[in-house]
Amino acid sequence: MDFLTQVWTKAATTTDAVPPAVVLPDAKPVEDTNTTKAVKDSAPPNKERKEWGYDLYPERRGEAFKPKWTRVLFGLEGQENIDRYKCEQNVYWCVKNGPLVKLMMGALRSSGCPMDLRRHISCEVCDPSVTGGYDPLLNQIVVCQNMAKNKSMVHGVLTHEMIHMFDYCNNDLDFRNVDHLACTEIRAANLAHCSFLSAMMQGDASPFNIKEAHQNCVKSKALASVLAVRNITHEQAVAAVERVFPKCYADLEPIGRRIRRNSTDQQKAFMEAPMYGYDVY
Repeated sequence: MDFLTQVWTKAATTTDAVPPAVVLPDAKPVEDTNTTKAVKDSAPPNKERKEWGYDLYPERRGEAFKPKWTRVLFGLEGQENIDRYKCEQNVYWCVKNGPLVKLMMGALRSSGCPMDLRRHISCEVCDPSVTGGYDPLLNQIVVCQNMAKNKSMVHGVLTHEMIHMFDYCNNDLDFRNVDHLACTEIRAANLAHCSFLSAMMQGDASPFNIKEAHQNCVKSKALASVLAVRNITHEQAVAAVERVFPKCYADLEPIGRRIRRNSTDQQKAFMEAPMYGYDVY
């Protein structure tokens, strides 16, 4: 628990409770915005919508995005239809060419939860703090068209959120349970994001602690994601991550291996999928 205690100490200036989010947002690196969204059986009232993260995804609230004229003037907003078209193009490319996305779609189909692109993936304008999210109420992945603007980022968002979808499909997962939330965030960070290079960028690794670099990166990302979507203290989030970390970190389904950056691990994982009983999409 020493590592996360250090992270908590560093963040002591921001220990105020963070509003929880229903959508598991996909956080950006160090601000990684792939976080999960947990909701109640019926549409939550306005206060609960904010507490469970709908404030990060305006279109989830049924609100049309309204660009600010000052940002339109500088070309930062006002092209939402073009951004949506480009986002959908990137999603389609990833489904056809992305090894991990193809693997995850095959695993979901083998698990009885086949995906329909038009039904289960939505490109939307989001809060700048997130790049994507998973809405378990609608069983839908959100790709933030204003933040994930290239194929690589979209591939990362889709893989991360599909891991949440896979967990929701195969397990009795309750996103309102902080331990369940911490576990699925650990798995997504472990399988889809963290490498020694990303750990170095986040400040979680150095040449002197290479062995622990990956675990530290996963803990940092999972901690950030839990805090982004739940109204709990840093100390409570640290405790939740530590409670479930050993078991959830060891669970590599359905990818079967931790992906190293700039390696052939993605292609190997895709080719090995049938060995684990998963369809090759």
